[in-house]
Amino acid sequence: MATGETILRVKGLKTHIFLEDGVVRAVDGADLEIRRGETLAVVGESGCGKSMMARSILRLVDRPAQIVDGEIWVRRPPGKGGNSDGAAEMVDLVRADRRVVREVRGKRIAMVFQEPMTSLSPMHTIGDQIAEVILLHEQVTKQAARRRTIELLGRVGIPAPKVRVDSYPFQLSGGMLQRAMIAMALSCNPELLIADEPTTALDVTTQAQILQLLRTLQKEYGMAVMLITHDLGVAAQMADQVAVMYLGVVVERGDIVSTFRSPLHPYTQALLRSVPKLGLSAGARLAPVRGMVPHPYQRPSGCPFHTRCDSFMAGKCDLTVPELLRQDDGREVRCLLYDGTAGAGAVAPGAEGRNA
Repeated sequence: MATGETILRVKGLKTHIFLEDGVVRAVDGADLEIRRGETLAVVGESGCGKSMMARSILRLVDRPAQIVDGEIWVRRPPGKGGNSDGAAEMVDLVRADRRVVREVRGKRIAMVFQEPMTSLSPMHTIGDQIAEVILLHEQVTKQAARRRTIELLGRVGIPAPKVRVDSYPFQLSGGMLQRAMIAMALSCNPELLIADEPTTALDVTTQAQILQLLRTLQKEYGMAVMLITHDLGVAAQMADQVAVMYLGVVVERGDIVSTFRSPLHPYTQALLRSVPKLGLSAGARLAPVRGMVPHPYQRPSGCPFHTRCDSFMAGKCDLTVPELLRQDDGREVRCLLYDGTAGAGAVAPGAEGRNA
């Protein structure tokens, strides 16, 4: 398997939740690829499987959820896979044993969770929780791990880190807790940082500080970032690439500028039309995405978006599951408008160019 600069490749990932009332297909065939040093924004409405996909990548799904199919190829730490030259090898985390997963989790791939107050243990200090990650993956003493923890807290902008290292989560503000979570994620210099809505519970000023911190640390550490967000403005500001998810699948994937200026999929077009714009006249109405995300137990047949699509083609969209098709410019879209049977280069009505 050719690796190149790719550090994460997700192919056909399916994570289902098995409940008494039925099966929820939270992730239903997602495909992603992230290269070293780039930022990938994963966008979509609530309930489209963004966070579940991120947790699946790190094998952090518990029953009744279960990864039922797909591949998650990541780099394994050098020397762990038996390579005599010390080079990292690619492993499939879906089929790897838990020992291999623990080697990758936190060391190669780290995650900043959406709500730090519920992600950190209230019974242990911030310093102990960060040092635990360092001691798990590095051959260092407790004293060295504590020094590294204090250094990290200072690096992410927490004042008086020598004091705050012994604070409990309830003694810190939301912004400081999120900074502590980022420090924990960076403790072992990961190749990929997954940030799941890292600014959701923060005020606007703190949001801007956290996003600037992520940009600065990404340049310093040379890591890739997967940014999960509802905010298309944040995605345009932070990302190089974007993946648009709907009902557990990636419906469009490409570079951020081209995707936001000329979106291909009707869902991406609808999302961008719904963004408030400067210059709207007083009393002008926004253009929301038509309809609602379907109930988990009433998933539509065929294209998952056809019940809300302005370009719905009866007898096609409701019967055929579209494949992810690569376009001439390198972007990929999962829509029957581009399969060659709806007219070459067909674009859904209402597509509007936008500046990222």
